[in-house]
Amino acid sequence: MSTSNSLVARLRSTIDVLYREMIKFGIVGAAAFVVDLGLFNILRRTALSGYGNGPLSRAVIATIISAAVATCVAWIGNRMWTFRHRRNRPVHHEALLFAGTNGVALLIQAACVGVSHHFLGQESLAAENVAKLVGIALGTLFRFWAYRRFVFSEEPLRDTSPLAETQG
Repeated sequence: MSTSNSLVARLRSTIDVLYREMIKFGIVGAAAFVVDLGLFNILRRTALSGYGNGPLSRAVIATIISAAVATCVAWIGNRMWTFRHRRNRPVHHEALLFAGTNGVALLIQAACVGVSHHFLGQESLAAENVAKLVGIALGTLFRFWAYRRFVFSEEPLRDTSPLAETQG
């Protein structure tokens, strides 16, 4: 019976860690989302408003810039809070993996905005925002999977707090 209790305790612990990571990831993601969408709209309405409609539209350029800035916000939040208990590599290695993961997510976003703009002919700010939101959603799903799988991939460090010892 102790083996099954141990298995249940491990399963419960794993689910608890996943749940906490998902909540923290969501909070950090919400902050990065505000930065991303806010900066996208500011750039789209100001600095890039006069930019032409070349192969890289102002919406795609604004997406690249805003996503890059939001990535910096996400890096700090995820490294220092969400996945701090998973650190297992030198910071430069983690940063490269994080940047690569976010580069792929940025390409997902830019592709959504680009397809909407260039192939579907949706050039209004509202349509570009919808495409950006779809890209953010798809990129977020990819990021959470990739962060856990590649960037912060080590098993969580054992909780050595007194509370953890009384529960185990």
